Amino acid sequence: MRTSQTGNIGVVVSRLANPLYPEMLQILGRCLVSAGFRMVVWNTEEMGEKAAVEAIRESRVDGAIMTTATAESTELYEALQLNVPVVLINRVVEGWRCDQVASDNLTGGRLVAEYLAKAGKRRIGMIGGSPLASTIRDRQAGFRGALTACGLPLEETLSAQVDRFSYKTGFDAASRLLELSDPPDAIFCVNDVIALGARDAARARGIDVPSKLWIVGYDDIEMASWHAFDLTTIRQPLVRMTETAISLLIERIRGHEGDWQSICLPNELVIRGSTGR
Repeated sequence: MRTSQTGNIGVVVSRLANPLYPEMLQILGRCLVSAGFRMVVWNTEEMGEKAAVEAIRESRVDGAIMTTATAESTELYEALQLNVPVVLINRVVEGWRCDQVASDNLTGGRLVAEYLAKAGKRRIGMIGGSPLASTIRDRQAGFRGALTACGLPLEETLSAQVDRFSYKTGFDAASRLLELSDPPDAIFCVNDVIALGARDAARARGIDVPSKLWIVGYDDIEMASWHAFDLTTIRQPLVRMTETAISLLIERIRGHEGDWQSICLPNELVIRGSTGR
């Protein structure tokens, strides 16, 4: 490796209220320690992206892993121009000159739609979010496209969008859908956290899940398997994504100059009690 190596890898995160990212950080930490590196974490929600950029400029890290990058992450993109190895994990940003590792969110959304349609659901709703993040954009596109292919295009009255992913926004969005004169018989939530809120919104209204309403989330966070929620969801291969990203980053630190790689790993539908088994 470079003689100027610091042994530090910077990890840029945000949205730590989403349990997916603390879980990802734990896996990253274990893998980096095993590879002989230390992990330095920047939470952009607290300190902004400038702290990460300044650290890269001052050569305090040997490389960086970005977990929540979007096309609007201009300061992060500036860091990519500084010849410091960078890998995106869980996100894809078209045109960025770096290695990128994500899961197949397009197919994940399609799997949910086909599962619900095959089960005979006909008023299928969705609680989505901003398409700025590739994860959400692809999940929604895959879901909508598959519903249309099944002859059940998503009705706009059955589609709700939240500005951030939290239990409350999921609860509120699901409440609006369930208060319709002709409510959905199934709801796909593009994130597990909002799905947990949706599950409780149904419970608060005396709507039995799954006999009256099916709910499906995405990510398979730990709480999704708790008996109180028992949530059907799409599981991302976090360990494999993390190991792959770190392997690519270490190769770049060692001087590998090959073509940038964009790796897309398969997801898995995990069926639990929030839908019929």
